[in-house]
Amino acid sequence: MSAGGVSVPRSEENMMKAYALRAFGPPEQLALTDIDQPAPAEDEVLVRVRATSVQPYDWHFLRGEPYIARLMSGGVGLRKPSIAILGADVAGVVEAVGTAVTGFQPGDEVFAMLKGGGFAEYVCVRENELAPKPENLSFEQAAAVPLAANTALVALRDEGRIQPGQRVLINGASGGVGTFAVQLAHAFGAVVTGICGTRNMELIRSLGADAVIDYTAADFTRSGQRYDLLVDIAGSRSMSACRRVLTAKGTYVAVGGPAGRWVQPAGRMFAALALAPFISQRVALAEVTRCTRNRENLMELTELIEDGKITPVIDRTYPFTEIPAAVRYQEEGHATGKVVVVDD
Repeated sequence: MSAGGVSVPRSEENMMKAYALRAFGPPEQLALTDIDQPAPAEDEVLVRVRATSVQPYDWHFLRGEPYIARLMSGGVGLRKPSIAILGADVAGVVEAVGTAVTGFQPGDEVFAMLKGGGFAEYVCVRENELAPKPENLSFEQAAAVPLAANTALVALRDEGRIQPGQRVLINGASGGVGTFAVQLAHAFGAVVTGICGTRNMELIRSLGADAVIDYTAADFTRSGQRYDLLVDIAGSRSMSACRRVLTAKGTYVAVGGPAGRWVQPAGRMFAALALAPFISQRVALAEVTRCTRNRENLMELTELIEDGKITPVIDRTYPFTEIPAAVRYQEEGHATGKVVVVDD
């Protein structure tokens, strides 16, 4: 094959295993396949993947849902998946570098957030998207960071415009994004309240929440409390109900919500944005996949990780050969923190 202007002869030495996705459907559509190993272009780094993670992002491309996303530019694809190899989180070791790469060399331990490619033994990453792995994290832990922590950072810092001393509410505090959001909000000096189920309340307190609401026992929208910022990951209440817990000039940031076959969670987010011009509170959407500062964000997160201010929470770890099982478990929606896949 030819990649990055480099001709690579096809042989067993140039092959790798990857989970190829050729059609929308259940996790069984992820077929472990021998394919050509990529060769780095001038500005790319070839990474031997040591760990990746699974998340709702992968689920949407796997299922092709919500169906409205098939019609959107840059979406999941109209008739077949737009990403052939899923896996947005990568932690691994530099195998080779392109001729124009100056910041990395073989043997460096790195991590990155990508559009796809992590469900494979090797992946090529542009140098400007790659960051050194935090020194105090294993590959397994580092693979839990990129997409989830980046989403939490964008939601709080960029869209939420968080300030020290603000009262911040995290709805969906025990998931992959939520566990990072609680820790980041605490690190930014906010007074943090997390919403989760009964079994995760102590965990959320340990991550820095000043208060925890058990959603199985209380409706947070009728608590009478007011917050400066609500980061809504769970999407468990309507926008009109969520407005009741915000101050007059408070901010609502939509991150996710329950998945649906046709429109949700996209429809709920678009409805919130449509309401924004008519209310006093700010409404924003955390679209981390469109962020152009992923490497810079990873470097900022690395500082917080190495300072001990945030740490990944991992629910389960699966071997590479069981990626379909890992995706199926994550799809059930009960994971606390992240679901990670490690090299066999």
